[in-house]
Amino acid sequence: MASSLNLLTDIEGLSVGHHTDLTLGSGVTVVVFDSPAVASGTVMGGAPGGRDTALLDPSMSVGMVDALALSGGSAFGLDAAGGVQAGLREVGRGLQVGTTRVPIVPQAILMDLLNGGNKDWGLHSPYRDMGYEAFRAAGTGAFSLGSVGAGTGATTATVKGGLGSASAISSGGHRIAALVAVNALGTALIGNGPHFWAAPFEEGDEFGGLGMPHIVTPADRAMRLKGVNITATTIGTVVTDAALTKAEAHRLSIMAQDGLARALLPAHLPFDGDTVFAASTGARPMQGVADFLELCQLATTVMARAIARGVHQATALPYDGAQAAWRDRFGPR
Repeated sequence: MASSLNLLTDIEGLSVGHHTDLTLGSGVTVVVFDSPAVASGTVMGGAPGGRDTALLDPSMSVGMVDALALSGGSAFGLDAAGGVQAGLREVGRGLQVGTTRVPIVPQAILMDLLNGGNKDWGLHSPYRDMGYEAFRAAGTGAFSLGSVGAGTGATTATVKGGLGSASAISSGGHRIAALVAVNALGTALIGNGPHFWAAPFEEGDEFGGLGMPHIVTPADRAMRLKGVNITATTIGTVVTDAALTKAEAHRLSIMAQDGLARALLPAHLPFDGDTVFAASTGARPMQGVADFLELCQLATTVMARAIARGVHQATALPYDGAQAAWRDRFGPR
């Protein structure tokens, strides 16, 4: 079995690409499958933005996707999937419909329009081209975390948000991994300190190795928001090499949402759009229901870990007054 990078690319049969624009203060991240993957997803925030998310419902006819797109830009960012489609068509990918091919690229977006970047892009948004460039940049090895791709302009209530990833291997040998852009209305941190709500699930020192504080006080649990009536949204995906049905992928996305709720407080607010996809490359059959139950638990823990890693790895945007990153406040740990 291949060694682990603790990234989504630990799953064979896919690649990940970013396009980052620090002047814009935004970016795009894409997951491209080598061959169509079974996929589903769930939306648990009250202010979501997505493209082709309805087809992921288990009752809908389309069962496979060619890629998944995560983007900043709020509703403008929905153009990114068109750029990914263009790249897929270039290489002959897509659902065969008569004499043409239609690449299936569900997308989720986050709100990063108020982070200080230059959003004066003229008539047309840049996100279609950014999606295409992210597709062209997709690779199978290590990729950057933090303030890159869809996590470029992400923020939280307390420190800069970012793009995170984490992976795990089940006792049956199945791999599962998460990729997430953390742009929460709430916070990944306990109170005003450096500790992460996801600390009980940390592997090694992947986000500082600080563990939990000695005590969590009522003040630590008090609500911390980056604003009221400001849309936010944490978006991501979990992917496994286990062979899943579309209904099982849907359940896996729900379990990953549980990880989001363990890593962010509060989560799933009326002005979050929390959207999580789940996909299966189908490379390894499961031997029984116990295999799937374990994958469900791992979907929760890898998502929680990925969220903490995204915040831990983030860097402040290069603007006056930009939100400080975790490492700015608490140092490189």
